[in-house]
Amino acid sequence: MKTITVQTNINTSLEKAWNYWTTSKHITNWNFAIPEWHCPNAENDLSIGGKFSLSMEAKDGSMGFDYSGTYTKIEPISLIEYALEDGRKVHITFNQKGDTIEIIETFEVEDSNTLEQQRQGWQSILDNFKAYTENN
Repeated sequence: MKTITVQTNINTSLEKAWNYWTTSKHITNWNFAIPEWHCPNAENDLSIGGKFSLSMEAKDGSMGFDYSGTYTKIEPISLIEYALEDGRKVHITFNQKGDTIEIIETFEVEDSNTLEQQRQGWQSILDNFKAYTENN
C-alpha cells in the first residue's frame, strides 16, 4: 500500500512533545487541519491493544467525522504505531535533534481524497501540533 510521510521539528522537550501528543486534554487543542474545524472530543488509551477515538467537526456544525484506531506498538517517548479502523497503518517517531524534537509520521493512504489532499491535511494537523506545543 502507498504511504505518505509528513514531518516537523518542534522547539520543545521530548517529554512535553510526547505528553501533548498522547493526552486527551491536549489533543483537543491541535487535532484539526484548518481553523474552521476543531476536535471537541478525544479519548485515548495509550497501550498496546488500546483504542483511541477523536472527533473532528466543522465549528459551524455543518459536518464532522470520528477518527479511531487501535495501538499496535508503543515505545514510550519514541514510537507509536496504530491501525485505523479501516486497516490502514500509521507509524510515528519522536526523535531528539539537538534542541528540537523531530516528529515523522508515515501513514497508508486512502482512496477518497487525492494524495496531495491527504499530505496537506496530515501536515496541517502536524503544523497545528507544533504551534500548540511551542506556545503552551
